[in-house]
Amino acid sequence: MTDDSGDAAPNRATLHARVLVDELVKAGVSAVCVAPGSRSTPLTVAFDAHEGVTTYSHLDERSASFFALGRAKRAGEPVALVCTSGTAAANFHPAVIEANQSRVPLVVLTADRPPELRDSGANQTIDQEKLYGDAVRYYTDLPEPAVEARTLRSVRVTADRAVAAATGTHPGPVHLNVPFAKPLEPTETPAPPESPHGVPDGWESEHALAAQGRDGPFVATAQGRLAPDDATLADLADAVETAERGLIVAGPTDRDDTGAITSLAGATGFPILADPLSGLRYGPHTDDVPVYGGYDGYLDPDVTADWPDPDLVVRFGASPTSKPLRRYLARTGTRQVVVDPAGEWREATFTATDLVVADPGVFADRLAARVETESADWPAFAEAERVHAAEVEAAEAFFEGAVARRVVADAPDPATLFVSNSMPVRDVDRYGAVRDASLSVLGNRGASGIDGITSSALGAGSATDDPLVLLTGDLAYYHDMNGLLALERCGVDATVVLVNNDGGGIFHMLPIEAFDPPFEGQFKTPHGLDFAPTAELYGLSFTRTEHLETFENLYRASVESEGTQVIEVASDAEASHRVREQIAARVHERLA
Repeated sequence: MTDDSGDAAPNRATLHARVLVDELVKAGVSAVCVAPGSRSTPLTVAFDAHEGVTTYSHLDERSASFFALGRAKRAGEPVALVCTSGTAAANFHPAVIEANQSRVPLVVLTADRPPELRDSGANQTIDQEKLYGDAVRYYTDLPEPAVEARTLRSVRVTADRAVAAATGTHPGPVHLNVPFAKPLEPTETPAPPESPHGVPDGWESEHALAAQGRDGPFVATAQGRLAPDDATLADLADAVETAERGLIVAGPTDRDDTGAITSLAGATGFPILADPLSGLRYGPHTDDVPVYGGYDGYLDPDVTADWPDPDLVVRFGASPTSKPLRRYLARTGTRQVVVDPAGEWREATFTATDLVVADPGVFADRLAARVETESADWPAFAEAERVHAAEVEAAEAFFEGAVARRVVADAPDPATLFVSNSMPVRDVDRYGAVRDASLSVLGNRGASGIDGITSSALGAGSATDDPLVLLTGDLAYYHDMNGLLALERCGVDATVVLVNNDGGGIFHMLPIEAFDPPFEGQFKTPHGLDFAPTAELYGLSFTRTEHLETFENLYRASVESEGTQVIEVASDAEASHRVREQIAARVHERLA
């Protein structure tokens, strides 16, 4: 085992944890987030000692789990999580749900009491078996630590199976529940028969395969890439070549299939409607194929009523952030092909006509190779994109969408941009213009909660040397202030753009806005909090402005500076929403 101890295991719990951690690292886990606790001591010690893994220490389990989620998103690799028994494990649950919905590989290790203490009223003991239900790809309750070669070989196999499940065709979280009996610390324990928890001298040398494993994973899993069959490709190639107008719709995903989907767009002539979280709205490929990002602002029924419908729509990724886009696709009644490697149904309007179960990159490459004729230009989309951009540029009133627009436009190249749910991601979707820059734009759109946003962003920042920008709202900032502790503990710097409209501004988009009461007190919920003290508490710089020009100057200075700066932009949610409506009305009037 490649840890730094170099010593024989002093007791069974230590041996068991060393074997498990060693195999997880050999299987591809290179980072772990650990929350402190007693029952998880063997795992914490084993991870801390292993030279092949980076350990991030967190005081709060929920923040730890979202940090791991963000790191796994950005790195594209599984990240492990460790906690003690009891409600600590329950605090992982929101991040596990998000990882499930957004297909992010996490390896969740929950320490547990030994089986004889379960259902006994023992302190800090809950039912942890299958705690996360069907939100995980794989679950098992590991055997109790034992000095048995077969048991430890099974632990290694289980570790490899878990990582394979987390990173397979349908990636996501896995859960290993790990029971430990005392002693939990690496204290020397007499060998049997004097103590049932000891390890006999020389046992690890005699059973090297179990104790030390192989050079590499104990079981190497070859992950295949699912390809579409020839009949499907032939049918779709014919549909592409007979289409006068087609579209490629790229929804949120953490996969990188940019090259293949760009090749498909080039071969077909289909423009790409790219969600900001798709990986396709930003990058050098935007100079080679038509990529549109303003559709949320112009795909209104009044605008598209006289447009010809697309003959074919090819969709990648999850359901788009944009409601106008989703409704437009539903209105067309055209053939829609959804490509999903896991074969899941991720199209909630229920108007898609085809589900192709295939690796998106393989599918796009092979379909592009069969296409010989490009479809005609589609000037309506190009003109709508131009008009939308012009009206947004001409808007004189300060509003939240202008902040999102500048965050994208002035982000460094390259950069990682993490966007909160509620209004920030919607504003980036509508106003974050296509740009030839290497921007990795991420968000938690699986379950679309505002919990753990800051931690997710800092986790993403830990996985890269690129500058990190977080665009968040006041409620999300409040909800995860604990996560700011990772700035110092985990060595991450960020530019945090905090749009503070004093409550749930997104509810101004909903009909409940017209009903007050209860709108103000139960939905918008103004809090009146002053976030400036977080600067002293977490060792960051904090500035506040109400002016767009001042914000632009502060933002540009921040992304070029070291350390962490929070730039709070005070705004009026209702006024911002009225500006959004005014811009949309002008766009619709010019295009209808």
